[in-house]
Amino acid sequence: MSKKGFMLAAALVAAFTLRAQLVSADSLVVVDLPGGQRLEMVHVAGGDFTMGNNEARGLKVNYDASRPEHRVKVDDFYIARFEVTQAQWTAVMGENPSKAAGSDSLPVEQVSWVAAQQFCALLSQMSGHRFRLPTEAEWEYAARGGEYSHNTPFAGSGAIANVGWYCVNSEGHTHPVGRLKPNELGLYDMCGNVMEWCSDWMAPYGDGDAVNPEGPSSGESRVLRGGHYNSTSPGCTVYDRAWYLPTGSYEYFGLRLVMEPEKIEP
Repeated sequence: MSKKGFMLAAALVAAFTLRAQLVSADSLVVVDLPGGQRLEMVHVAGGDFTMGNNEARGLKVNYDASRPEHRVKVDDFYIARFEVTQAQWTAVMGENPSKAAGSDSLPVEQVSWVAAQQFCALLSQMSGHRFRLPTEAEWEYAARGGEYSHNTPFAGSGAIANVGWYCVNSEGHTHPVGRLKPNELGLYDMCGNVMEWCSDWMAPYGDGDAVNPEGPSSGESRVLRGGHYNSTSPGCTVYDRAWYLPTGSYEYFGLRLVMEPEKIEP
């Protein structure tokens, strides 16, 4: 974050008190941001699922990284209905790093993993609720539709054009969030548009069962999921894995938030 952005963000912390409002029988939490922006956080009931895919196709390195299939269990969490938008990022950070500016509802991009962590920390400080990046397991479980999953290769559909902006339908740029169909949990743009940072360091999967896996304790690159607007369809599947240095910031890199459920009170 630039010095100017840091000063603006500090002023926002001092000037605004955010509130989390329980809206729909514990299934949706709305967090108000400065400037009339808001975050919609969807409750995801914990469960177990098969993570990865032994039959994945695409770039060989990504195909190999998706194997082996293994059983994973995750606890309840809240995940954002939409990718973080440019307006939401600016409301918290005081500046917009995006290359494709011009619409508040476009997903923020050119965000590094490090900057995403700064955003989560500042938003948590402002709101009193713990925001963070999803673990890779949480991301895939949510993208697959959680307990309502239909086991489709894309988030809520067998055809990516229904649910994601990718190299065929994007016309080479990002699109406002929420314009295509959601998945089974009501989450939008889990495939395509921008890649979404996860908290994990990148490492090969193990072949044993896991409970709330968080990845290794160290590494070189952090995980990105979901593909982007110039990805081919295999790169936008719910099981495809990508990774990059945590300091890297490109127009393909964005984020989606998770909020800890124990911090939420009606």
